[in-house]
Order: sequence, then structure tokens, then C-alpha cells
Amino acid sequence: MKKSMYLLIIMISIVFLFEAKGVSAKFLRTKEAIENEAKGTFSLILYGGRHINDLETVAFLDVGGDYYEFEPYAPEFDYRIKKDISAKDALEEAKKFVSFHNAYWRSQFSKIIDENGNVIGYEIRPLYRPFVYGRDDLIEIYYRTKGKKVIIEIRLTPDFFKIPFLTDQPSGLGNGF
Repeated sequence: MKKSMYLLIIMISIVFLFEAKGVSAKFLRTKEAIENEAKGTFSLILYGGRHINDLETVAFLDVGGDYYEFEPYAPEFDYRIKKDISAKDALEEAKKFVSFHNAYWRSQFSKIIDENGNVIGYEIRPLYRPFVYGRDDLIEIYYRTKGKKVIIEIRLTPDFFKIPFLTDQPSGLGNGF
């Protein structure tokens, strides 16, 4: 009984310690938007596009002059940032960037909303022809805040790797790339 009480106290202390230090992250949400909503200047973040078959390709518009700064959770060679671009030019370049793949169908435009309901940026992701990969949306994107930074985690959906025809092995094993 005494051991479990000490263990409980230690666990509660650790939780409070991490909360006090701001270690816990807050995840943000997205909501479908229309392109006319994007006004002002932005930092344009172009993630991916590393090779001709790169499905992890997406663009972000970080609202200029606000509290937050977007940062992809990836090595710097996986993305490019262009600062102080007008909404019109940023949207045009972002749509062109995400549409290069031969299975590209259309783009999806979403706003990124902070915990107070403010729009802090936009996401332009490619949707692919569903008959090519079995679904149109192949990317999972998570946004979390850490101080003034919005950390963006980008990856292919786990189901994508279960598609049997994406293999180069006769046994059906392999990732096909």
C-alpha cells in the first residue's frame, strides 16, 4: 500500500512538472476553406517535391506578422521557405508545386486554426486519382504548438504501405520504391 502511494505521488509530480515546463504540446486543427479567404502576405513553405514520384508533397502558407512561425519536423533539405509573398503569388506557386505528380487529381485548400479559433495559416495538399492508389488523400499532417513555433509533422498514411501492387518483389513484400 505504501509503495503504491509513493508511486502515485511520483507520477503526479512528474505530470505537474511537465505541464509547468510547457512540455505538453497543443495540437491544432484544420478546416476546409476557400482560396479567397487568404489575404495579406505569407511565408510560403514548400515541403517535398524531392523526386518525380514524391507523394509527400504539400505547401503551407504561414500568415506574416502573427505570433506563430511554422516549422516542418524534417531536415532542412526536405523543404524551402519563401518569405513575404502576396496571397495571390503564394497560392499560385503552391498549387503549381503540389500538382507535379502524374497521379495528381486536384488540390485541397484548408485553413489552420489555433486554440483560440484564429486562422494562423493555410495548407494546400494534393489529392490523387483514387483509382491509382485506392484513395485520394495519402498524407497525414499534424500541427502542434511549441511556444511560438507550429511544428508540422508530415507522413504518408500507414494504409498506403499495405497496397499490394506497389511492390517490386514477386513475393508481394517490399515497398515498391
